[in-house]
Amino acid sequence: MMTTKSANFFRMAALAGALAAFSAPALAVKPFSADYSASYMGMQGAGRMTVSQADGNRWKYELSITSPLAELRQTTTFDEAGGKLRPLSGSDTSKVLTKKKNVNASYDWSRGVATWSGDIKPDRSGPIKLQSGDLDGLLVNLAIVRDTVAGKPMSYRMVEDGKVKELSYSVVGKEAITVGGKSQQATKVSSKNGDKETIAWVVADVPVPVRILQRENGSDAIDLRVQAVR
Repeated sequence: MMTTKSANFFRMAALAGALAAFSAPALAVKPFSADYSASYMGMQGAGRMTVSQADGNRWKYELSITSPLAELRQTTTFDEAGGKLRPLSGSDTSKVLTKKKNVNASYDWSRGVATWSGDIKPDRSGPIKLQSGDLDGLLVNLAIVRDTVAGKPMSYRMVEDGKVKELSYSVVGKEAITVGGKSQQATKVSSKNGDKETIAWVVADVPVPVRILQRENGSDAIDLRVQAVR
């Protein structure tokens, strides 16, 4: 059964997802669309992640997931300034069983603060002071692929849902993985937090991690696998 906890995972990992429309070492944003399958405790779902140009230097990153018991839609509008990705606004809408949630985020770089509204506790509405390089959950996904391919350190400050979290990933090895019927050599990166571990498989010429796995207490909890990238 999919829970709110699993929906929250998709935002951070999808790690979710983790997508990247960048070619190392330059941050050249490119539009793309990726379809993937999701497995949670034996239940199957499907999703799509896209990056499209909004206007000028602004881009829209969207994630949608559907399953028999849950729906999730997340959007981040962002730009690139000084070689760094910057979240500008975001929305997070989810429905798990009968529970609905909608949260909107604003990253005001002129004032240097982030705020949230909607279905969020008052003490989590902000403001939180922004620092150069701050990301939201979806943009962390982009950074993981970008930095893995470029061989750069993967440490991030995520500002999301009224909280700040320091994230760190490391390369744990190489592994052959099948994408669209073709075997590819992937780099595995991992982040551990207590009894939880998130692993992403990154292939240099694929703009999205080809697989994302979350493990809890040594067991697989959520498994995302890319089916097609356009």
